[in-house]
Amino acid sequence: MNIFPSEHPVSKRKRPLLSLSLLLSLALAVSGCGGDNHAAPASSASANHVDQPHKLTIMLDWYPNAVHSFLYAAQQKGYFEDEGLAVDIQMPADSNDALKLVAAGKVDLALSYQPQVLMARGEQIPVKSVAAIVRHPLNHLMVPADSGIKSPKELAGKNAGYSSIPLYEAMLKTMVKSDGGDPSAVRLTDVGFDLIPAISAGRVDGIIGGFINHEQLILEKEGHPVISLNPTDYGVPDYYELVLVASDPGLQNAEGYIGKFMAAARKGQQFVVEHPQEALDLLMAHEDATAPLDKDIETKSLKLLLPLMDAGDEPFGYQDPASWEKVKSWLNENGLLHGGVKTQDAFINL
Repeated sequence: MNIFPSEHPVSKRKRPLLSLSLLLSLALAVSGCGGDNHAAPASSASANHVDQPHKLTIMLDWYPNAVHSFLYAAQQKGYFEDEGLAVDIQMPADSNDALKLVAAGKVDLALSYQPQVLMARGEQIPVKSVAAIVRHPLNHLMVPADSGIKSPKELAGKNAGYSSIPLYEAMLKTMVKSDGGDPSAVRLTDVGFDLIPAISAGRVDGIIGGFINHEQLILEKEGHPVISLNPTDYGVPDYYELVLVASDPGLQNAEGYIGKFMAAARKGQQFVVEHPQEALDLLMAHEDATAPLDKDIETKSLKLLLPLMDAGDEPFGYQDPASWEKVKSWLNENGLLHGGVKTQDAFINL
């Protein structure tokens, strides 16, 4: 029995990184564009309420899953409370909501994606990454294990399924070209967000937009193993898949509290590293009818994710300025970035 069937609404939930034209309407609703990359004191109004926890809201990028374990660990183990915070973790109705809501000041923090933050800045939308959560791409090019395809250039003359997202199209073309192939020889097929059924039913010869900690694991469990090709091996910069985002006005008003949030988040991630099974149990307690979790899938996902979230000698969440410059250059080269974006305006280390 397929515990996580392809047609389940969770599997069809929209991935982020859609066209940022959807965000343009927010530009007039958000005040305080700009900002710098330096710390600012927390709101002075909080001094009169030192005994009351400060409420912060965070919008997830998707339904709760293994990558969010550090948040639930920080919440359930009291790390947020120790920092004087009351954190409300919210799930988006649509995965495009997170960045829109933080930009509009409707939530304090959101989980989003490094390329999308830069593209948003290019549209004059004042969002800023405050931490790198997953430090490497999870979105890989996937082909059936028995297809005989071993590298991107071998998709020439074949169909590649994607979700009509320009970023994914650019990634695939970069991979094929870097591999010595002709990108124009690959037929792109818009499969919407039905990536799993498209490849499992043989309607396409490969997919771009599937995540190695989700789609790949589900395909394997359903008897459709795939080979995943890492975009960083084929010309795509090693970008941060998941980042924590605030708005410029939000940072100006509450950077001290967001710094406290990160201190608690780091404790939460350390707990996950040291007690992965208990951390998963805390996560599983938050599943509901709209987002059921397969414990086997999430266990494998967390094992895969932990090394990709490790910042080494730097604290959890650290962001390397060189990474932002490389991703900016690649987006520019592929016509995905508009305006004179300064990378120092797109992120801050707290």
